[in-house]
Amino acid sequence: MKKSTLALPALGLAAMVALSACAPGSAATAPSAAPDSISTEIPSTDVVLELATTPESGAATKKIAEAFTQKHSNVKVNVTATSFEDYNKGINLQLDSDKAPDIALMNVVGNTVKNNLVLNLDAYSEAYGWENTYSASGLSQWRVAEDGETLGSGPLYAVPSGFSEVGLYYNKALAKQVGIDGPPQTLKELEEDMAKAKEAGVLPLQLGNAQGHASFVVQSIGQSEYGAENAAKWAFGTKGTSFDTPGNRLGAEKLQEWTKAGYIPDSANSVDLQGAVAKFGAGEGLFFVDGNWDASKISDALQSDAGFAVFPGKTRAAIGSSVGYAISAKSKNKDTAAAFLNFMSSPEAGKLQFEQGFLPADTSVVTAEPGTVRADLLKAFGELRDADGIIPFNNNATATMDKTLTAETQRLIAGEAGTDDFIKAVQDNWTKVHG
Repeated sequence: MKKSTLALPALGLAAMVALSACAPGSAATAPSAAPDSISTEIPSTDVVLELATTPESGAATKKIAEAFTQKHSNVKVNVTATSFEDYNKGINLQLDSDKAPDIALMNVVGNTVKNNLVLNLDAYSEAYGWENTYSASGLSQWRVAEDGETLGSGPLYAVPSGFSEVGLYYNKALAKQVGIDGPPQTLKELEEDMAKAKEAGVLPLQLGNAQGHASFVVQSIGQSEYGAENAAKWAFGTKGTSFDTPGNRLGAEKLQEWTKAGYIPDSANSVDLQGAVAKFGAGEGLFFVDGNWDASKISDALQSDAGFAVFPGKTRAAIGSSVGYAISAKSKNKDTAAAFLNFMSSPEAGKLQFEQGFLPADTSVVTAEPGTVRADLLKAFGELRDADGIIPFNNNATATMDKTLTAETQRLIAGEAGTDDFIKAVQDNWTKVHG
């Protein structure tokens, strides 16, 4: 996701370019990645936790830290927020230093795990019951296999603190104008609705692809028609998987078909995400594929005419991610740090996350006025959580995948490449990293 309401300056909440790029230290010299023993008790003596984050992803963290301190007056949590770019450049060096923070925002695990800079949290997960608190897909992006590279399986290295989801925004006023009484439930219905809009002189699908956001459309179509499991494995870098699937082919083909049918703006490749958000908010477009981070802007612009739903398809699946926090392997306050991570799934923390635009693991702890976009977001996320259908952003499959998807979706829209070219370019990028 590009810079937006939540100001998260990458296509996914977890930007793959970050922590895997820096690898100070080595596995031979770094501290053990698993604690010798654990406790869920917080010491009675004074404890100071140092927490490193960014202003964007950590938008709710300071408030959560204050709420935690209210419950545990002997614990002080110092939250240090560094700009996204500087944080990504320096966090591994901080974790490898004598002044390592106790808790650190994780953009991905990568070499941070390889070098044993953060703690294996499996023992704490079992003690606190995090596998019952979060869906399997909610935790999977923070699991790393023994090779230190493959995500989605293996030990847990971070805990979520608020989620994102990508879905289908729609303009209720325009829907009524063209004779549509609600969001489509199938891909066929979506195409029928777009055809009605086109015939009525309404832009069917708003899209800005200067930064590659057409990849949201391709991914949403593929996984909603063919399911979450295989799509997630590829995004996690699981060896032996391929981007050459019926779902991804269908997504690429539909993007080309919709372009030729005049369903997307002629200027799509020259408009960025926030430009498309502004255009959609101004009434240009019946539908718009985007995430919860832009809900406030869209709601402010369209008021009661703004709606949101899970992308239509045979399965309930959506691109999504979470803010994740890890415990430094050098922390001297591991048990207290784990208690803080556990607190991030509390009702108090959930409400604070929702105030900042993130979706809490337990949506029952927050409410929204019926008929609003916020209510739609909660409903959609509940459906996705129950279906275990949250899938990582394809854009984060490698450090350079975002650039590849931007270039290749632009070529699809411009008619300069076909489905085979698109699939090959994306898979070639993936293979260079994951083999």
